[in-house]
Amino acid sequence: MAANQQIDAAASPTRKLLSWYDAHARALPWRAPPGSNALPDPYRVWLSEIMLQQTTVAAVGPYFERFLALWPDVQALAAADDADVMREWAGLGYYARARNLLAAARAVAARGGFPASESGLRELPGVGPYTAAAIAAIAFNEPAVVIDGNIERVASRLFALPDALPAGRARLAAALAPLVPPDRPGDFAQALMDLGATICTPRSPRCLLCPLNGNCLAHATGQQEAFPVKPPRKARPLKRGTLWWIEHAGEVALVRRPPRGLLGGMLALPGTAWSVEGDMSLPFPADWQLLETPVRHGFTHFELELRVAAAHLPHRIAHIAGHDPLWTPRNSLAGLPTLFARAAALALAHLPELESA
Repeated sequence: MAANQQIDAAASPTRKLLSWYDAHARALPWRAPPGSNALPDPYRVWLSEIMLQQTTVAAVGPYFERFLALWPDVQALAAADDADVMREWAGLGYYARARNLLAAARAVAARGGFPASESGLRELPGVGPYTAAAIAAIAFNEPAVVIDGNIERVASRLFALPDALPAGRARLAAALAPLVPPDRPGDFAQALMDLGATICTPRSPRCLLCPLNGNCLAHATGQQEAFPVKPPRKARPLKRGTLWWIEHAGEVALVRRPPRGLLGGMLALPGTAWSVEGDMSLPFPADWQLLETPVRHGFTHFELELRVAAAHLPHRIAHIAGHDPLWTPRNSLAGLPTLFARAAALALAHLPELESA
């Protein structure tokens, strides 16, 4: 009987997955090696998880290393200047995360360390259900059920879950919970993440290499790519507006966006509000030239198309549409969010033409 129990344990999805992870885990700078008795630094785990929200591992790597070099622990980050952090975050997108990152760092520093429980972590700014579960499991060995996009896909296929996501996430969590090993919950979560990233991919999953192919209900019926079930995609509205490229003597007028809202607190090109109707207004009379190519950018809930109007002024101006401009050399515009970096690149590419027009 004991031998049969050992065979069953070895054949369980949990043990097969952990054995695969021990051999194939991705080496990531915020992780401890598989099976390590030493838990990773909670600061590293938290920082990486916040950065990884809506962002790929490949994109996060350089940002993570740079943040660690500048702010090696949570106390250092808590003491950082807001503008410095926002500048270093530029390019990662979803800038509310950077504001919450600072708020959470200051809360953690004030309390003397990270909460060690999933419920305690949920109280930190910017830490939702997934992030709290991931930090609790990986950094504190709490048997939390972690569900990110990769894990959703793996588990949906494993159980052939018919519920559309994200509505079916609670049922997915209930199905996964019995598989979470109390001795290695962090490794289990990261193994599912790695399996989804490298084997159980959205398209053309490599099922022959998957350690769970013998347990996977979707694979058994050849319907891997039918899962996860997603609700019908809603069309995103298109909003329009105008950005103003205002230059004087090799310097460009930038403004800082309001602290709340999209791209809050970030440096930006000045411009109109964004609306479905589209605002083509200009801030003052000048020899404006409208660039033919608009800048397009996608946000979660809408698409954006902005025209760029450029003007070269004989003198600086002190106010632009309610903002005090920050005059910045045009060769020192690094750190702009992607949307405004694209607009700047477009304007710079057309500057010779504009100046000679």
